[in-house]
Amino acid sequence: MLKIGLAMLAVFLSTVLLPLVISLTMSSLSSAVVEMEENDFPFRNISLPWEERVEDLVARLTLEEIQLQMARGGAGDKGGPAPAIQRLGIAPYQWDSECLTGDVQAPGVATGFPAPIGMAASFSKELVQEVAAATGREVRGKHNYFVKAGVYKTHTGASCFSPVVNILRDPRWGRVQETYGEDPLMSGELGASFVTGLQGTNERYVQASGTCKHFDVHGGPENIPESRLSFNANVTDEDWRMTFLPAFKRCIDSGVYSVMCSYNRINGVPACANKKLLTTILRKELGFKGYVVSDEAAIENIITYHKYLKTKVETVAACVDAGCNLELSGNLEDAVFMHIVEAVQKGKLNESAVRDMVKPLFYTRMRLGEFDPPDLNPYANLGEEQVESPQHQTLAVKAAMKSYVLLKNLKQTLPLNDRQYKNVSVIGPMSDNWRQYFSSYAAFQPRLYTKTPLDALKEVFPKLRYGVACKDKTPCKNYTAEPVLKTVHGADLVFVALGTGKAVESEGNDRPDVNLPGYQKQLLLDVIEHTDPTTKIILLLFSAGPLNITFADDSERVSAILECFLPGQGTGEAVVNILFNRDHNSSPAGRLPMTWPKFAWQIPPMVNYSMSGRTYRYMDSEPLYPFGYGLSYTLFRYGLFVVPSVSNATQDLRVEFVVNNGMDQDADEVVQCYIEPKERLPYPAPLRSLGAFTRLHLKGGDSAVPVLFLSKQAWAVWKNGRWTYTKGVMIVSCGGGQPHARGSVFLTAEVLFTD
Repeated sequence: MLKIGLAMLAVFLSTVLLPLVISLTMSSLSSAVVEMEENDFPFRNISLPWEERVEDLVARLTLEEIQLQMARGGAGDKGGPAPAIQRLGIAPYQWDSECLTGDVQAPGVATGFPAPIGMAASFSKELVQEVAAATGREVRGKHNYFVKAGVYKTHTGASCFSPVVNILRDPRWGRVQETYGEDPLMSGELGASFVTGLQGTNERYVQASGTCKHFDVHGGPENIPESRLSFNANVTDEDWRMTFLPAFKRCIDSGVYSVMCSYNRINGVPACANKKLLTTILRKELGFKGYVVSDEAAIENIITYHKYLKTKVETVAACVDAGCNLELSGNLEDAVFMHIVEAVQKGKLNESAVRDMVKPLFYTRMRLGEFDPPDLNPYANLGEEQVESPQHQTLAVKAAMKSYVLLKNLKQTLPLNDRQYKNVSVIGPMSDNWRQYFSSYAAFQPRLYTKTPLDALKEVFPKLRYGVACKDKTPCKNYTAEPVLKTVHGADLVFVALGTGKAVESEGNDRPDVNLPGYQKQLLLDVIEHTDPTTKIILLLFSAGPLNITFADDSERVSAILECFLPGQGTGEAVVNILFNRDHNSSPAGRLPMTWPKFAWQIPPMVNYSMSGRTYRYMDSEPLYPFGYGLSYTLFRYGLFVVPSVSNATQDLRVEFVVNNGMDQDADEVVQCYIEPKERLPYPAPLRSLGAFTRLHLKGGDSAVPVLFLSKQAWAVWKNGRWTYTKGVMIVSCGGGQPHARGSVFLTAEVLFTD
């Protein structure tokens, strides 16, 4: 499979992409770059500190050259790349790359990993870092190839617009799939793990640079009930500080090189022109030293959609002054940042300030190794052999398996014994719909790398019956019941694969509700009606956001429910491994990274940015499935809770306890620790917060003694314009889920927090 994939990559590059660009780049660059006596310039002197090298380089640029560097963030043929500076021997650079689930949309193939919302369900910082490191190797390997070939098209660079650390505040948001869920602490930790894996561990050089996005107070709507391009998010200081900013702080602390400002206005001011956001908070408070890039077309939208400013000159002045370094235009030749020189000439911008704003761009390129001898940089040796390597293909399956969440397992139906069933059927629009297992931001994938559930189940049950009832697949508006009746008649085991995929929820496309699309609910009801009461029905769900499946959870006819999210190329193989517990080491251990509401009234209006009633931290009614929920094939026990009775409120809280796997089944357990005030606080604050989490692997009968430190941020509140730490009696709970949630096994203790 690897050889076929690389062959396809080579054919694509040689026959489609290269002829388009080589004639435009190679002839003009070769003489300038090759013949340049590179050691003449201090910015190429590797013995100098990075800052001195950057200062030297920027001092040699004209204002017109700086304008081009800041205006060409990369989208499309006109939007990028940042052009060559031939007199200095500087090549073009492409900023616009996406790495959310692999080397996204870059020419040629790349390994397709699960969507971030699925990765979040793993509750594993280690897994996220491992997947990001593999992604970084492929991104850098392909980037090196492209540079050698003189290719600087969109998505060929080594600077990634990833990860997304926005909070999942509304389950209908089309971009749920890109997030790490609804909890600020976990989103920040997983985002930081992604950055660490992507950027690599070399002290001098960066494998591929990351971007924390979308900054900030961003989480819908996309298009329902209004457009994201003109939306104004009204937010209180308390919600801004306690919900929307913490994940970004953690992501920034990880050493990320870039932050992307979002489309929306925040309390009336567009994010990319918001000086409070990009200077006061981001740089002064959070200590960010890198560059800010706009979301695609976000800066031009300040004029066209927000109507906040009228001209490009005043808009570029506002954005640069606010703290935006790089424009990612909507493929405009006359981008807003192409008016930097004019803004300086008219006295709206200071030239020295503009020069300071271009420095982080060249600092990033230096740390990527662009201006150093390649033999010093270990990442310069990576090549296209990284793409779809056997190790990465195995990792894709592993990541999918670790993301799956077992929501229901009536009478221990799972794991299945394949010898127990003779007449097996599979039906539903997600049974064999391979493109819909990938998120909106997905690597280019030939069919050969992905097994669908149908493909994988056929390997187990060669006589498997399959039917198509939704003629339009996941929207399922064109539904016919007859194939259902024919397919499931006489079956003793039926797999029903339902869900959304990017055809229903994606960037630019919110869901109006959390119901199953079209006639998918009717399809499942028809399966129930036309099968024998003894038939085992296994519901497989493929979605990013929650689904209204209360009827299936309540029904005794639905034996098991497995949420698979959008698992990428490992989909089918991972499904079969989990369903049959392959190698006796495939027990599901994913946990929901978001609350699944039980009733429509539990979801506030999309445009209301108050956190009241949203997410497990502020929701005071019972959901269908709580944040952190998930079942296992084994039984875990908790005991010997060691926690201090009194603790300083300004310090992290150390706890330890024993976790025991009480059965002979090897399995992972996701340990979660929560904290909540014993008495409800009289000011805005979460009802409960996640303080720490980890994922453990325990062999049957074994025990572990995890030591966790609950982050003081879990009981920090923003009050009267500053952070304070809650005093008084707090309840600390550690276990396999939220305290008092159904199926949760947990320990609890009271701790007095003092000064």
